[in-house]
Amino acid sequence: MNEPLHWGIVGGGLLGMTLAWELAKHGHRVEVFEAGPEPGGLAAAWQIGDVMWDRHYHVTLASDSALRGLLAELNLDSQMCWKQTRTGFYCHERLHSFSGPRDYLRFPLLNAGEKLRFGLAIRSAARLESPESITHLTIEEWLTALSGRSVFAKMWRPLLLAKLGEDYRSTSATFMWATIRRMFAARRSGLRQEQFGYLPGGYARMLGTFSDALRKADIPLALNAPASEVAALDAGGVEVRFQDRTRRLFDRVVVTAPAPVAALLCSQLSPVEDESLRAVQYLGIICVSLLLRRRLSDFYITNIADKSIPLTGIIEMSALVDRRQFGGRSLVYLPRYLRPDDPLFRLSDAETEERFIGALQRVHPSLERRDVLACRISRAKHVFPRPVAGAARALPVDSSIPGLHILNSAHISHGTLNVNETVQLAQTQARRLGELARPERNEHFGPGASEQRPSRRSGQRSGPPRLRALARS
Repeated sequence: MNEPLHWGIVGGGLLGMTLAWELAKHGHRVEVFEAGPEPGGLAAAWQIGDVMWDRHYHVTLASDSALRGLLAELNLDSQMCWKQTRTGFYCHERLHSFSGPRDYLRFPLLNAGEKLRFGLAIRSAARLESPESITHLTIEEWLTALSGRSVFAKMWRPLLLAKLGEDYRSTSATFMWATIRRMFAARRSGLRQEQFGYLPGGYARMLGTFSDALRKADIPLALNAPASEVAALDAGGVEVRFQDRTRRLFDRVVVTAPAPVAALLCSQLSPVEDESLRAVQYLGIICVSLLLRRRLSDFYITNIADKSIPLTGIIEMSALVDRRQFGGRSLVYLPRYLRPDDPLFRLSDAETEERFIGALQRVHPSLERRDVLACRISRAKHVFPRPVAGAARALPVDSSIPGLHILNSAHISHGTLNVNETVQLAQTQARRLGELARPERNEHFGPGASEQRPSRRSGQRSGPPRLRALARS
């Protein structure tokens, strides 16, 4: 039997945590290092007022098979709560319901003929099985061909401006294809309408349970451990150097940082690899979380089709989540996607709060400042790797440096950047990487699979971790 490899995972977001979990199932020894004080990355939770909930808005769909499979392993999927939600649409200085056939027929933005073309375009896009035939097209080219110029100008363009800004002009049609396919996944599986779900306790509970499961499976997760460099040694192995000047040596290392950050960490990459990573075009996010005295509407999502409103949308979590989770209050997210160099990132918290709450009050004029009980602002500059039309973004996972692999959201070929896609990417790559020098597979994940041996390199003990098929307390 081959001796288990010792893997280091740089990045303790859901990608790194899931990758470690899956690699360990192949009998490898794995350690995870997270720069921040909490695991989870973009999925991490924080406290707003007296409520602990997700720092960014997340929702699980009933058709998210990869994520739900992981939740089942953690004994959490059976505790999910499911609900059909309503959607709003803000345009022409008014808020409209966009939640069903009757709302659609009354919707003022399109005339009868345009509504027909819009519906047929959605149906045609949802039926496209593979995006390969549209990778060279921009969103505008593809949607104009499907629904016509007037529908694009009235309906699609305002939504794209809110989501992508002027960058929509060069964004690949595959992004919109993936968005439509995800929302229609339940219908393809036989459900009449997609179910939206949440876990009581939010991602704080999921990440806490996952962290405990990793610990019980002998997969260390080190927090407050920012890496400064990852380099291969002439004597063999890959060394991770940390900002506190400590060093750790591994057989193989996977860096899960965003592409440009990975390029900074891995200085031994070839010029071509370095350029490819730095060329990935990211959108960042400013997300304002508000804890309010009361509900604003019945809409979980309010789409913004007014370019004077500086929001990508309004996410009212209380329209999905039982308000008892928030002490009877309402939790609202105000996201804005923008380029990493956008001047909005340089605004103070007070300026950002004033601008975003002012925009919310234009949509909901009855909202008073005294209704805002708490406000927190999250800023992240590398969130969504935007697919560019006609540009090949097939980044390799295996680098030219022996034993070094780079894996991040830029490796999701045709997606919308959701948690299900992240978990699926980790599972797919773990199966491939786990076979590179495979020890005897840990089939039952029981205590008998945990025999240890001295390490070849440092005298530390190595061997298949004690994984269990289901994480138990």
